[in-house]
Amino acid sequence: MTDILVLYYSRGGSTARMARAVARGVEASGATARLRTVPPVAPETETAAPAVPESGSPYATLDDLRDCQGLVLGSPTRFGNMAAPLKYFLDTSGELWINGTLNGRPAGVFTSTGSLHGGQELTLMTMMIPLLHHGMVLVGMDSMAPALNRTRAGGTPYGASHWAGGGMHPNVLDPDEMALCESLGERVARLAERLA
Repeated sequence: MTDILVLYYSRGGSTARMARAVARGVEASGATARLRTVPPVAPETETAAPAVPESGSPYATLDDLRDCQGLVLGSPTRFGNMAAPLKYFLDTSGELWINGTLNGRPAGVFTSTGSLHGGQELTLMTMMIPLLHHGMVLVGMDSMAPALNRTRAGGTPYGASHWAGGGMHPNVLDPDEMALCESLGERVARLAERLA
């Protein structure tokens, strides 16, 4: 069975909702989706979170990366870059890089932003950099996906995206954004099956 790791960090919940949609797409292809998150990081050297989250997806380990046949990585946008907790986790994957563990495996990316021009595409591209260093095969969006041309706030050729907005009334994922997340998950899973 093809195992696809859907690894994400979410603070406000939008990226977690996107991750679940990506996982539905993975499973629609017949593969297994392994949803994992990462704990927050603290500015001081202390435990920032319990070893096991109280709710939601379990925390990822390097074994999750080692064992997957494909990866879909998601993060909220932080000034055109991925959030620090996800970057911190990837920074610990040097052993896998040295051994070429992820080399040749497919990977896709997704993001959620608080503002309409918050750097969605730049975040997606900066998320790709560590994946390229690992030798992963980058998977973009299906350029023929109808939702890619209909969406009003999310969706790029580089990966699925969502404009969450801010304040008291955040924007919910619209049907087109959900369809793009599912399409990305299915696309990565199908490529993983072919490469295996």
